[in-house]
Amino acid sequence: MANHKATKKDVRQAAKRRDRNRYYGKTTRNAIRDLKAATGKEAQESLPLVASMIDKLAKRGVIHKNKAANLKSKLTKKVNAAK
Repeated sequence: MANHKATKKDVRQAAKRRDRNRYYGKTTRNAIRDLKAATGKEAQESLPLVASMIDKLAKRGVIHKNKAANLKSKLTKKVNAAK
């Protein structure tokens, strides 16, 4: 365990950030799963919301920006193919 005051604070902050990132990541993964299961109009309506969630993950640094782009591309292809 850390002995310096600033290092103890950093450990606390890192734990908070880790929990927050895990929450955002899991929520987004669930949204992606639901989008893949959705069909037709429902999928078209939820695609922009899911894409926005993916962008926010990339902006926060939870996932890489290229991974975000790949996810959005694959989801868009799937939704467009289901039309």
